[in-house]
This record gives sequence, structure tokens and C-alpha cells, in this order.
Amino acid sequence: MADPLPPFDLDRFIPFRMAVIAARLSTDLAAHYKAAYGISIAEWRVLLNVGYSGDNSVRDIEKRVSLDKAKVSRAASKLEAKGYISKTVDATDRRLLKMTLTEDGRALLARLIPIATAFQQELEAALGAQTVALHSALDRLTDTGA
Repeated sequence: MADPLPPFDLDRFIPFRMAVIAARLSTDLAAHYKAAYGISIAEWRVLLNVGYSGDNSVRDIEKRVSLDKAKVSRAASKLEAKGYISKTVDATDRRLLKMTLTEDGRALLARLIPIATAFQQELEAALGAQTVALHSALDRLTDTGA
């Protein structure tokens, strides 16, 4: 007979719970924009970061959104093919491709942001007064690098 496993409550294990919740929230949000605009979750993350974070190389976005380099590259190539971003070689580091939104990319984000904002408002309404505590906890985990 195998040795028994040590006690462990998977349902209360924070990394597991956060991974499951993050995947579910991404999928739920994607349901609002994917069919209408043909944008995948990876494309959404790249588009959003090019538009708002100032992190506009594949390397920057890869680090920021925890997607592997290949996924970021594929998403960026698809967005470029659709005419939403343009890529240029970085003047100081020729290995980096910098991405910028095109006018069509800006127009798409202008249509997508209200969807994201409404989704955020639904989440905050569901959380109620716990929204502030959640943001505080997430800030703390982000600051500690946990």
C-alpha cells in the first residue's frame, strides 16, 4: 500500500484558486468580445498592453502578462495581419520589435474598452464592499512578487 499523502486542502490553496479564477475570468470576458471582433485572449492581452502599458515589445509583454514568447509573437503577428498593430525594429536594440497601434487598432480598442469596463463593473458589483479588500490584497501580492 502506498504511503498516505500529507493533509492538503486544494480548494483553499491560493495559487490554485487564483489560477482557476484567472482562467475563468479571461474566458468569461473573451465571450463578450471574441465572437464580435475575432480577437483571442492572447491578442486581447497584446492589444491592451500595446495601447495602455507602454510595454510594447514582445519581450516586455511576455514578462508583463505571463504569456510565453511564442504566444505573444503569434498574437502580435495576427494583430499585425489584421491591421491593428504595426511593428518596427527598435533603434537601440535591433533584436527587439516595437509595436504600436494603427488607427484601426485604436478604433478596435475604443470598442473593446467599454466591454472590459462593463465586465469590471459587474465583478465589482458582485464583490460589493469586498472590492477594496480584493484590490488591496492583489496590490500586496504584486508588490511582494508572490
